[in-house]
Amino acid sequence: MPHVLVLNASYEPLGVVSMRRALILVLNHKAIALEDAGTTLHSATSAVPAPSVVKLTRFVRVPYRGPVPLTRRALFARDHGRCVYCGAAATSVDHVIPRSRGGQHRWDNVVAACRRCNHTKADRHLADLGWRMKRPPAAPSGLAWRVIGTGIKDPRWRPYLEPYGGLDQFRDFEHHDHTELPPAVPSPVRTRPVRRGEQHAPLSA
Repeated sequence: MPHVLVLNASYEPLGVVSMRRALILVLNHKAIALEDAGTTLHSATSAVPAPSVVKLTRFVRVPYRGPVPLTRRALFARDHGRCVYCGAAATSVDHVIPRSRGGQHRWDNVVAACRRCNHTKADRHLADLGWRMKRPPAAPSGLAWRVIGTGIKDPRWRPYLEPYGGLDQFRDFEHHDHTELPPAVPSPVRTRPVRRGEQHAPLSA
């Protein structure tokens, strides 16, 4: 089911909810629709445009906003879906200081990496390999990351998230699904010398 961006009455992004939850908010006059999803939902007696962005009619005070949860989707969004070591498409998560050497699973020690770099680095430090990163990893900031970190994206949300940071990542991330692995490379076909009177036939790898 499609998801809907929910904004506070002050237009600050609060999060993402299901279409059903968003419709309940609108029908109960607790929110108004700012953007339509381009489809119409029908009931026995009425038809309602499906919302893509809704704004609460009353301001909701959020007492405390903790750090952005560290998830695979949020991490790949922060690193633009690229390996921080070589720039190739990222397919895995790497701990800069390996966990076997005391590294923690935290924003400042976790990066996106391609399979090749992750395998080459293994449990070694960057200094052991002579590798460097362009910038040290850090926790993302900005209210927009409450949405970007979910990995759920809709181009209609961008104008409402733009004032709250993280739009470079959102722009990149909305065009890719980084949870998929790249297609497997076919194994090469090997052949053997053909003897006189035999037909040439390839051998499977």
